[in-house]
Amino acid sequence: MATSSDTNLPQSCFVVVPAFNEAPRIGRTLESLLQVARSVVVVDDGSADNTAEVALQYPVWVLRHPVNLGQGAAIQTGITFALRQGAEYVATFDADGQHDPGDLAKMLEQLHQAGVDYVLGSRFLGRAAGIPISRKLMLKAAVWYTRLMSGIRVTDTHNGIRLMTRRGAERIHITMNRMEHASEILDQIARSGLRFIEVPVTIRYSEASLAKGQKTSAAFRMGVKIIAERVMR
Repeated sequence: MATSSDTNLPQSCFVVVPAFNEAPRIGRTLESLLQVARSVVVVDDGSADNTAEVALQYPVWVLRHPVNLGQGAAIQTGITFALRQGAEYVATFDADGQHDPGDLAKMLEQLHQAGVDYVLGSRFLGRAAGIPISRKLMLKAAVWYTRLMSGIRVTDTHNGIRLMTRRGAERIHITMNRMEHASEILDQIARSGLRFIEVPVTIRYSEASLAKGQKTSAAFRMGVKIIAERVMR
C-alpha cells in the first residue's frame, strides 16, 4: 500500500466505519485504512463481541450504540459526528475488510477533478473479486430497481464505499436504519440537486463478508419496505 503524502487523505476527510460484531476483522481493516486516513470514526453498532475494545487500540474515534440499530443508523451517527468535528469531506467504509483503502484517495481526486459533491464506488466499473453469481445477479437487479424507483442512473447500488463533500453530507439524513439505507442514500442524492459520479473500486469477497451480506429473501423484504416508505411519504 502506497503511503506517500499524495495518496493520503487530508485530516479534514473523516472516514466513517460502521461495525457490528467485527472484532475478528476490525483490527486488520483499521491497520490498512490508517495508512491513508488520519480521521477515522468507528461506530460500534451494539456489538455483542469486543469490536469497540479492539478499535480503541488504534488512533481512531470510537462511538457506541448501546443496542444494535442497523448499519444505516451507524452511518448517520458517524456522519453527524464528523460534521460536528468540522469535516470538509466524509467517506463511508465497511468494517469487514472488503474495500481497498487506496480507492479513497482516488475518489477524492476524482471528486475535485469533476467538481461534484458525491463520489460513489462501483464494483461493476471496477473489480469484484470472488463474487458468487447469485450475489452478482441480485446486485444487478437492485441496480435496475433503483433506477426505476429513484430515477438515478448508477451501476452499483449497495456499495459501502462512498465519499462526499461537507455540503453533500449535510443533505444526507438516513431514516431507514438497516440495509435499506443504501437505496435511501441514493434517493436523497437524486433529490438533492447536487452532482455525483461513479468511480471504479475493488471489492474482495470473503466467507465473512458473504455471510453478513443480504440474502435474496432479505432483499425482497427490503424492497417492500422501501416501496412502503415511498407510499407513506
